[in-house]
Order: sequence, then C-alpha cells, then structure tokens
Amino acid sequence: MAHAAPTPGGLSRPGRTPEVEGRSTDVVRRPPDVFDARTHRIARVAVPVVLGLIYGYWVAANNRAGGEITGGNLLLGFVSALVFAVLCAALLMLGPRMPRELHALLWTAFVGCAFGFLYTQSGSFFATQGAGQGRHDDVVRSVLMSLAASAVTFAVFFYRYYTREDAQGRRIR
Repeated sequence: MAHAAPTPGGLSRPGRTPEVEGRSTDVVRRPPDVFDARTHRIARVAVPVVLGLIYGYWVAANNRAGGEITGGNLLLGFVSALVFAVLCAALLMLGPRMPRELHALLWTAFVGCAFGFLYTQSGSFFATQGAGQGRHDDVVRSVLMSLAASAVTFAVFFYRYYTREDAQGRRIR
C-alpha cells in the first residue's frame, strides 16, 4: 500500500506544529495569478462590455418577438447594453470596497432588475388585450419571477462573500 510523503503544514497531528507556529501573520497566501496585470486591466473593461452586448442583443431579440428589426429595436438594444455594462462595471469596481452584506444586496438588486426588464421585453408579456386582470397577472408574474431570481442570487453571493472574506472585507482565500 502506498502512502503520501509527509509535507510541512499537512494534516494536523497531536503535539506542536512548528511550521504553523512560526508564521509571522495569520493571513493565508493566495494562489498565484495565472494572468498578468495587463490582462486583468483589459478584462476589467472587456467583461462588462461583452456581457452588456449580450444582454442588449437579448433585450432587443425579446422585444421584437421574431418580427422585423427596426431602428427603435436597435436603439433599445444599444441603450440596454450601455446601461447594463456601466452598472456591471460599477459593481465590479465598487463592490469589493463595500461590506459583504451590502455587496451581495447590490448584486441581488442588479440581477433582479436585469431579469425583470428582460422578462418584460418578451413577446408574451402584455400580450393580453385590454387593461383588465390579464395585465395585472403579467406584472405580478414578472415581479415574482424577478424576486425568485434575486433570492437565488442573494443566497449564492452571500454564501460566497461570507466564506471568502473576513468581517472587514479582506479576502481570506
């Protein structure tokens, strides 16, 4: 039977552990970055722009519902892409400076609003004629679906930030 070779800092055993006791700080070192600083600077701008373009195209496609592409449809797509990209970049830039609860809430609000707007642009929304009960049901369904997407987002981000940050917001992993 093969056994792993002993390494410093491995499994805890009874007794003293000089490798851990000899550390100068309690900060755990992060693994090295694979990409250099230039790649991170480019990605900080490129990721929100690409996500915004995808979102804007999706909004425009939902809005036209398979019909012809119009100037208004293109304008809606580009404005949606611009707003999405700016808000996404702002959250990526300002989020790490905020407490983890507020950080998770901001992402929750962003995802909920983006999902709700995307859903309202679909062809089935407001397809019912008149201003009666059908319209009210569509609005309630849109709000409930957005709240469901927001709840899942909050749970995921809250868990992520609580397991990877200390109380002061410093990354521990």
